[in-house]
Amino acid sequence: MTVEHRVATRTRDQISAARRIVVKVGSSSLTTAAGGLDPARLDALVDAMAARRAAGSQVVLVSSGAIAAGLAPLGIARRPADLATQQAAASVGQLALGHAYVASFARYSLTVGQVLLTSDDVVRRAHYRNAQRTLSRLLALDVVPVVNENDTVATEEIRFGDNDRLAALVAHLVGADALVLLSDVDGLYDGDPRLGSARRIDEVASDADVLGVRAGARGASGLGTGGMASKLAAARLASAAGIPVLLAEAASAARALSTADIGTAFAASGRRLSARRFWLGYAADASGHLHLDAGAVAAVVQRRRSLLAAGITAVTGDFEAGDVVDLLDPAGAVVARGVVAYDSTELPALVGRSTHDLPAEQRREVVHADDLVPLPHH
Repeated sequence: MTVEHRVATRTRDQISAARRIVVKVGSSSLTTAAGGLDPARLDALVDAMAARRAAGSQVVLVSSGAIAAGLAPLGIARRPADLATQQAAASVGQLALGHAYVASFARYSLTVGQVLLTSDDVVRRAHYRNAQRTLSRLLALDVVPVVNENDTVATEEIRFGDNDRLAALVAHLVGADALVLLSDVDGLYDGDPRLGSARRIDEVASDADVLGVRAGARGASGLGTGGMASKLAAARLASAAGIPVLLAEAASAARALSTADIGTAFAASGRRLSARRFWLGYAADASGHLHLDAGAVAAVVQRRRSLLAAGITAVTGDFEAGDVVDLLDPAGAVVARGVVAYDSTELPALVGRSTHDLPAEQRREVVHADDLVPLPHH
């Protein structure tokens, strides 16, 4: 057995044995533009999740579909482009979707709890902890949490953009052992599978396995906002934070949630981070940028040292001490994120200067190692 095969087998074993699992399903897997929610497909998903519950796992569902579910009742033929109509459709569809899940899970005497989030609930540290506590309590009470972006109030500025990223964030938020992304495609391809020449990638052990992938930005149905690009980004986010991921088609949900021997498996490529460090690296909004020289990048990323003023070449953005900032390498790529100890008005005078040349009150680290998270290259 090759090393790659052992990694792949171990990843699928981890997913099939996960005690706490987050499942994400897209709009196109639950609804049609003509008929709203598809009860048969929704029930099949719930059947698979209930079976996983019966096998001893806790399950959290991140479900798209609120906007799509509201289109048919409103007599709208396709997903609207304007935000106000999207919000109106979500207002109608959210109730329909929630009622459908309550009724379907009731067949197994399972209680459902709805959790609606905006990105503000994840970006703000206090809100992040509140969401974490709520989800943990629901699981402790043996409830199946159904999570969705709160499309009725989310604006362009505070949207997650797609529920794939939301699912990856929720997976870490609840301490999940695995993330399953269910789609209308049976895995990750190195091109558009509709063209016939694309090859399916069954295993992803590291970023090197997906370097040549050309992922589309929108799904084929036009009902959702995701597409393969968002699923790939979400899978990489979760795996970099220590969570194995399976990308599979929703029509095979039962198999995906039992043997996990289908679709594309992403091995956990990084260490599991604490909730605070994950929030810092992947959930919080960055208020500015610190541009670093090569020596500072090596110190921060490879040696996990604090960032000093001497390694900074430029400062951009408007921020205050205590805000989160991105750290950029000489090529402009984000290599880390951290909590900055100075205001943006203070830092320019310190750029490039040795600690010994600074006044005593300005000799503290610009970003302390305890408040700094190196990021994988994307």
